Amino acid sequence: MVVLSKIYTRTGDAGTTRLSDNSVTSKLDPRIEAYGTVDETNSTIGMALSTGQVPEQVAEKLRIIQNELFDVGADLSTPLAEEYEYPPLRVDPASIERLEQWCDELSEELPTLRSFILPGGNPAGAWLHMARTICRRAERAAWVPVAAFREANPDADPEAEGGVNLDAVKYLNRLSDFLFLASRAVNGVEDEVLWVPGTDRAKPDDEE
Repeated sequence: MVVLSKIYTRTGDAGTTRLSDNSVTSKLDPRIEAYGTVDETNSTIGMALSTGQVPEQVAEKLRIIQNELFDVGADLSTPLAEEYEYPPLRVDPASIERLEQWCDELSEELPTLRSFILPGGNPAGAWLHMARTICRRAERAAWVPVAAFREANPDADPEAEGGVNLDAVKYLNRLSDFLFLASRAVNGVEDEVLWVPGTDRAKPDDEE
């Protein structure tokens, strides 16, 4: 149970904060960047939903995702350990599989792409494109502590998790794919803008 009786605490004024296991770390810790960017992703999904332009079939999924992103944030804020005083909240692999299923369902309903898409379209679609790019940034941030651990411990298992539950990172990867497809579903063909390669290049001079 979460109780938020007082919003400001002044405990972070020295540039530090506490992770979910109560350990103290710098606010510049890549782990903090990762779950902070997950929060950004969630807020941007909320902006897309607030437009009222998201079809209920997609909106229902996005509302589930918003709740799951709190799970992702909690997961990333709890370093892996051999033992825990209390069982931590972790991303359920079934949630990753469900995202993949939703991606397949949306893909079946959308026309095949012949070019890349320019971010934009109607307001809801544009916000979902923004959520997609922020989600990609969250995924990259989540890999930083893993990569740092592997680099500092070259003799360790090359698949070492570096204190991060990799299912949480996988979730973000699949989510960015889903958000791309969701933006397509929301924009529809009429509001989808395709990339035209080379439009800013000078035409070749045939006389040269």
